[in-house]
Amino acid sequence: MKLQDKLDALREDFENGRFPLVPTRDQLDTMQGATQTLIDSGQADYALKAGDTAPEFTLQDADGRSVHSRDLLARGPLVVTFYRGVWCPYCNHDLQALEEIRAEIEARGASLVAISPQTAANSRKSQRDNKLSFPILSDTHTAVGADFGLRFALPVDLIEVYKQFGNDLPKINEDPAWVLPMPARYVIGTDGVIAYAEVNPDYTRRPDPSELLPVLDRLRAASPA
Repeated sequence: MKLQDKLDALREDFENGRFPLVPTRDQLDTMQGATQTLIDSGQADYALKAGDTAPEFTLQDADGRSVHSRDLLARGPLVVTFYRGVWCPYCNHDLQALEEIRAEIEARGASLVAISPQTAANSRKSQRDNKLSFPILSDTHTAVGADFGLRFALPVDLIEVYKQFGNDLPKINEDPAWVLPMPARYVIGTDGVIAYAEVNPDYTRRPDPSELLPVLDRLRAASPA
């Protein structure tokens, strides 16, 4: 089953009360309205795209080790996915789908990392729960997300809904600001240039990870022998 099919089924179950957490109609309207507002804002159009130079970053993994994008790119292309957090079931399905093709990504000489504003402890939980073999890096204050043009502030009414759901982002992220990155996936070539970019302000919509493989094949074919 394609990733988007799984996400569509997840959304249908949630909206029809088949989760332990059953949302009200007002809560659903608020969530859908906030997503539409973000779409209408056009912010995704200003995020980094294919052909742009990716900003360098140094972030800590779930065990407190520093990970440098420059070091990863010295070994081969880099696949980066921006992850909202352990509390987001759509994002967890996304990570699981990436884990399913991780070996194929690595066979093409590439590295795979996720970037999230959440704390290291929450990243460890994400890795355990989703059975991940690639790192989740902690992006304090969503600073790297901002460098990629992905950071946005949640509207007040959505903040209230998240509080009602128990999603205390200031605690999860150790950041008083209610900000998140738009879900995004990038492939960065060894020259630091973005070869593939997919940004969607609708967190329930994600590209299938299989789209990454032809991009990595093209980069490998174009690299010097």
